[in-house]
Amino acid sequence: MSDFLRPEVRAAMWRWREPLVAALFAAIGLWWGLTALGPLRWLGWALAALSVAAGLAALRAVRFRRGGGGLGVVEVDEARVTYFGPLGGGSADLGDLERLDLDRDSRPAHWWLTGPGGPPLAIPVDAEGADGLFEAFTALPGLPSGRLVEALQKTGGGRETVWRRPRILPAPRH
Repeated sequence: MSDFLRPEVRAAMWRWREPLVAALFAAIGLWWGLTALGPLRWLGWALAALSVAAGLAALRAVRFRRGGGGLGVVEVDEARVTYFGPLGGGSADLGDLERLDLDRDSRPAHWWLTGPGGPPLAIPVDAEGADGLFEAFTALPGLPSGRLVEALQKTGGGRETVWRRPRILPAPRH
């Protein structure tokens, strides 16, 4: 069976697996919604709606992925990002993060995670396991997932601040 599909097709299907599964469930939900009777009809419409929402989220995640194979390994555990690189590495707690930058001048582009104190952590966008950064970064307060994808899709060079921790001003005293 593995010889049935060319390796490039198999790799593309694997990369797009979440949106494909969401589309399959949306099709099943639509079929039930249009043809079934009673409670199964409403279940079909609900399945279709949930599948479309999940499919849109999966599409953003696919657009974020860079395929891996780059230098180093990224590990995301709870709210801690750790990068093991050939020349260095480090870790950053997402709760302490103050700024997230994308440096397109580096080859490949690098995420720069800046926290209080110590030096910033630079992570290549194509490092092994960097796909897990999408979910980790979307947990940052006020950072929409579309902003991450948009930053990666831009062409040209330069360094862009993708996210900065919102400053909370103290309440005025009367």
